[in-house]
Amino acid sequence: MDDCLFCRIVRRESPARLVKEDDLALAFRDTNPQAPTHILIIPKAHIQSIDAARPEDEPVLGRLLLMAQVIAREEGIVGGYRLVFNNGRGAGQTVFHIHLHLLGGRPFRWPPG
Repeated sequence: MDDCLFCRIVRRESPARLVKEDDLALAFRDTNPQAPTHILIIPKAHIQSIDAARPEDEPVLGRLLLMAQVIAREEGIVGGYRLVFNNGRGAGQTVFHIHLHLLGGRPFRWPPG
């Protein structure tokens, strides 16, 4: 999608501090971090939200989770980390391209607020 910020990042039309990339996904540092480590992991293909995902998107959605695992190790996050998908405006989704937040480096409370 031409007007999607994350699609522009995938196409290298908008800047991002890249962390990791493979054939299906891209990871970069959040510009407004909510933890010492805050990395967004996105599919390269545009999928608007979890609600818009289809069964054929399963491989890329799984890749996001496994990429988060690898990045957490590489970033030296110990003692746990949080993975968050916001789905829809009511849940705080502001960019409508699926993205997984990897947050670490500080304690987290429950419920998350």
